[in-house]
Parts: sequence; structure tokens; C-alpha cells
Amino acid sequence: MSYLSIRNLSVRLKGGPPLLRRVSLDVGPGEVRGLVGESGAGKSMIGKAVLGILPPSVEVTGGEILLGGTDLLGLPPKDRRRRIGATCALIPQDPLTALNPSHRIEPQITDRLVNILGWTRAAARARARDLLEEVHLPDPERVLRAYPHELSGGMRQRILIASAFAAEPKLIVADEPTTALDVTVQKQILKLIREMQARHGTALVFVTHDLGVVSKVCQHLSVLYAGMVVEDARVADFFAAPRHAYSAALLAATPKYTDPDAGLNPVPDAVIDAVRAEVAAFDAAKARRGAA
Repeated sequence: MSYLSIRNLSVRLKGGPPLLRRVSLDVGPGEVRGLVGESGAGKSMIGKAVLGILPPSVEVTGGEILLGGTDLLGLPPKDRRRRIGATCALIPQDPLTALNPSHRIEPQITDRLVNILGWTRAAARARARDLLEEVHLPDPERVLRAYPHELSGGMRQRILIASAFAAEPKLIVADEPTTALDVTVQKQILKLIREMQARHGTALVFVTHDLGVVSKVCQHLSVLYAGMVVEDARVADFFAAPRHAYSAALLAATPKYTDPDAGLNPVPDAVIDAVRAEVAAFDAAKARRGAA
């Protein structure tokens, strides 16, 4: 049974082109699903739609987002926010911009527990301290009193991970959470996210452009191009034999770090032309249905 089921989700710029084209995918309890594709493919847009944080210039034009069997898009805005706030969380891309530079770390972890979930301030602080220990930050008391600029990038990202797990959410969206980190710290953070996810049994949507990350973290993946899912597969099956030509080209384009002399393999123009034709055919068919 899926905890998150997205059915035929369509999103567009208001008065402009589509950004997501009838996207469908499922995430089961405790499952990690990767969303992969090049920049602008719609990966982060899916996460924002689920969490109800789409920009004002963007609108949902169709489909369902079922969370625990309830269609979020069918709820009044206040009820939708309450449902998402109680059951979902986000690990954002850049910890330096995600954390408020004028506030200490403690309220940035505890305020959600106190103001949304009704915890006492003392209980929330104890929970924050425990979580900082769980994400392997030394001297949690000092960290709670610190400002973001007093901490390293890796420490800030660990704080965001701790904050995401604070209220024991059923679903977390991780939006390229290692992009702003150096390679050594990236490896540590990926391992930490996987450990935390497995320990807490949280469903996880992992947005990334790195297939190497997918192979280490995810059980299933969806490959996107221009807001359309071109392949949906188990990770093991995908790496053994991708079904779509664009997926195969993405896999072939992944740099081979074990062979420094190997050249790069960009996605061939013919493959891009073919997948663009698929998108154009989808849009044309939709336009015909709308005119009928």
C-alpha cells in the first residue's frame, strides 16, 4: 500500500506552458523513491506540489495527490496545511539559506513542534538535543545556542536533517540535500539520511540529478524529462536494463570515476529529439482532448 500516491498531476505557469505533465508515482511506507532528470525536468516541482509550497505564479491544473488515502488537493487550504504540517517535512537544498541567520539553532528546530504540534518548550528542546546527538553533532548544547554562520556547511545540513525528523513525519522530501556540500561531506550526509530514514521508517522522496546517489539511497526511481515521467522502475532493474532511450543515455552519460581516462558521453541529439517529440505528441493529444 502506498503512503503517497500521485495521479495524473499536471502543473503549469499561470497563463503559460505546462511544467508537469500528468505525473503519476507511488511511495510506500518506509520506501525511498528517487526523482532524477536534468535541470528543469520537474523534479523539485513535484516535491513542492506535495508539500503545498508551489510559487504563486504556478498552479495545479489536474490530478490528485493522495497522502495516506486523502487527496490533498481536495482539502480546504487550512486543512491541507495542517495535514502536511503534521505528517510531512522537507530537507532543503542549501542549509545556509534555509536557516534564518538572525535566529539561534534551537528555535529553528523546536518552533514547529511547539507552534504546530503543541509540544511544551521543554519537551521540544529535549527532542532537539536528542536529534542533534542522533545526527552525530558533538556538543549539542553548544550547537543549540549557536547561530548558523558559526557552524560549517556539513553541520548546518545535519541540523536540517534533524529538524526534518523532529516530528516523526510519515513523508520527507529531500530536495538535492547534498548539492551545496563538498564531495567528502556529501558522502557522510547521504549515509546519515539513509540511516535516519531506515531507523525512523519514513517514506522519502529524494530529488537528485545524480544517478550515483540514486544507486546508493533509493529503491525505486522516476526519470523525468520536461515534466513528464519517461520511466518508472525499481533501481536494480533500471541499472541492469533501462527501458527508455533517454534513461539509457543518462546512465551512459554518468562519469566513470573508476576510469579517469574514460571520456564523457553526452546524451545524443537524436535521443533528445525523440523525447522532445514524445512531449510534443503528449501536448498535442491533450490539446485535441481539450478542443473536443
